[in-house]
Amino acid sequence: MELSRPAMPDTLPAASQFRLAYPQTAKGDISETQFGEAIADPYRWLENDVRVDAKVRDWVTAQNGVTDAYLQTLPGRAAFAGRLKALYDYERFGLPVKAGTRYFYMRNSGLQNQAVLYVRDGLDGTPRLLIDPNPWAKDGATALAEWKPSKDGKYLVYAIQDGGTDWRTLKVLDVATGQPMADEIKWAKFTALAWTKDGKGFFYSRFAEPEAGQQFQSLNLDQTLYFHKLGTPQSADIKVYATPDRPKLSHTGQVTDDGKWLVITSAEGTDARYEITLIDLTRPGVAPRTLIGGLENNWELAGNKGSLFYFLTNRDAPRQRVVTIDVASPSLKLAEIVPETAATLDGAAIIGDKLVLTYLSDAKGVAKLATLDGKPAGDVALPGIGSIGGFGGEPGDPETFFSFTSFNAPTTIYRYDTATGRATVFAQPRTAFNPADYEVSQRFYTSKDGTRVPLFVVHKKGLDLKGGAPTILYGYGGFNISVTPAFSPANLAWMEAGGVYAQASIRGGGEYGKAWHDGGRLAQKQNVFDDFIAAGEYLIAEGVTTRGKLAVRGGSNGGLLVGAVVNQRPDLFAVGLPAVGVMDMLRFNRFTAGRYWVDDYGDPGKETDFKVLRAYSPYHNVHGGTDYPAILVTTADTDDRVVPGHSFKYAAALQAAAIGTKPHLIRIETRAGHGSGKPTDKIIEEYADLWAFTARWTGLDLPAAH
Repeated sequence: MELSRPAMPDTLPAASQFRLAYPQTAKGDISETQFGEAIADPYRWLENDVRVDAKVRDWVTAQNGVTDAYLQTLPGRAAFAGRLKALYDYERFGLPVKAGTRYFYMRNSGLQNQAVLYVRDGLDGTPRLLIDPNPWAKDGATALAEWKPSKDGKYLVYAIQDGGTDWRTLKVLDVATGQPMADEIKWAKFTALAWTKDGKGFFYSRFAEPEAGQQFQSLNLDQTLYFHKLGTPQSADIKVYATPDRPKLSHTGQVTDDGKWLVITSAEGTDARYEITLIDLTRPGVAPRTLIGGLENNWELAGNKGSLFYFLTNRDAPRQRVVTIDVASPSLKLAEIVPETAATLDGAAIIGDKLVLTYLSDAKGVAKLATLDGKPAGDVALPGIGSIGGFGGEPGDPETFFSFTSFNAPTTIYRYDTATGRATVFAQPRTAFNPADYEVSQRFYTSKDGTRVPLFVVHKKGLDLKGGAPTILYGYGGFNISVTPAFSPANLAWMEAGGVYAQASIRGGGEYGKAWHDGGRLAQKQNVFDDFIAAGEYLIAEGVTTRGKLAVRGGSNGGLLVGAVVNQRPDLFAVGLPAVGVMDMLRFNRFTAGRYWVDDYGDPGKETDFKVLRAYSPYHNVHGGTDYPAILVTTADTDDRVVPGHSFKYAAALQAAAIGTKPHLIRIETRAGHGSGKPTDKIIEEYADLWAFTARWTGLDLPAAH
């Protein structure tokens, strides 16, 4: 069942004259006693799937009607929409993947709803369009997701993502002809794609087909690793690895560059605590061998030289190091190759005859080279302060590619030779702005408990900060995910209009390794909120902004962050923008991927965890009697990562509470999910709404529409 927004009238009152009347939301009488406390859940009916429950569907339609009518009154909306369209209209490239003599890469010409896959025969070959997903759906909401060429570049397995869901349908392409083959695989999810060296088939991960009507809500359990042989039906696929006695484990496969080994990484949650299982592909029928057990540490394969395997790990090294394990030795002893340093080791790979090591130094990217025995072999020169990605490749071939981006620098792709240390531009976009017009600075502030936290502040050069400027403060703070400098046309549109963009690298992320992550999860989760609140107080104290001009924004775990800090300090913020947030911390583990998150949040079924979660759960801590900032909640009907019921219930609680006269609205996108695969036109529309709303309530003066 698809939803659509009602058409807007031709003329609407100005925002100052608009009378906001929220739709009536029915209250249920559900109350459950948990560990001695009665927990009311009056809006539980909003957890039901919008495609299945007509009452939820009607509620969504009514909410969107009120929200859209209000947003249409905002004077800056058309100006932002026009400028966003111009800023998004630039050529964008993904990192190339080399297979045989072919190079595969994604490209968006500018305003294409979905990026397109190209291939070149040879580095300087003529680009040939291979897969264009834009015709797949009239609304542009069906995307090309993961893809992987066979080692010789003859075939390509690719994933189709429809409407933003995490579910994938896998298909195979003959690269020479560009024609799809008959192979098709359904119900793949959270999967890697790994070809055998001979290109006759590949490994993938999937779940069992869910019951009818439950594909967007049922828990993800019993993930299984399969092998698919080309030219055969999915029913013939071979089950390679499963743990039915441990249904919470997920499994992904990776084939070593020499084609001899299948490395299976298993995890129970989102925390980087893995088990590693090895299958010798040269000896069919040999039982899998546990290489690393216990779910205690991070283990990421950097490559292998014969039986000597290189891993990045945080075992005995909170900021990570590189070790080797000789899998031919019964002892499986670790040998340290690259020791832990003050910077956080973020990635490692064997390229040519070198190790390429990427680090985070105060949330900024650094890349270094080392010999295979760990001796320093130089630095990779970077264009400035920013973030780096890529460095894929294999032993014996010194060619690799990396990306560089910063707040004022769109992603540029570089080709790098580890033998010569030479970097050349592979693809650099031209944009409708001058990067030199923007100032990027990194500052440090002190959180409530004295912890030093990095903060990036970006704005137009020469911006008059007397009296403070309207400012958007962004944060995430969870799951060991590092928040680093990155280019966003949307953020640029905000800064062009005279706003400031600030980004805090708060605890819960991976910027400073395991201790930084642990300092913001489980019983320490309040540190995340304290760090974010302290960032806001710092920006005000430094004169960057004022209480009446400060907006806070975050998505997913960052949506939880916004919901929590707005409840805890409604006086500090003028605007709250929680996107696809985890808002009910007492039931998050009952839907789709939610059960993975107990690593970061804890288990609501355990009393000690319950008390922590109950204390900050956004849905359960909306209290009347205090004026709240203006809030625009955003979610999507096909989000099967953080089910939209979280945002539905939270918005209903906001609208029912006596929290002042500022608008507390929810914007529900149709045919979209948690974020990936969203068409460009929907992204532009959403940001036009967000920035116009934020401008209205932070006092940002906007020019007329272009």
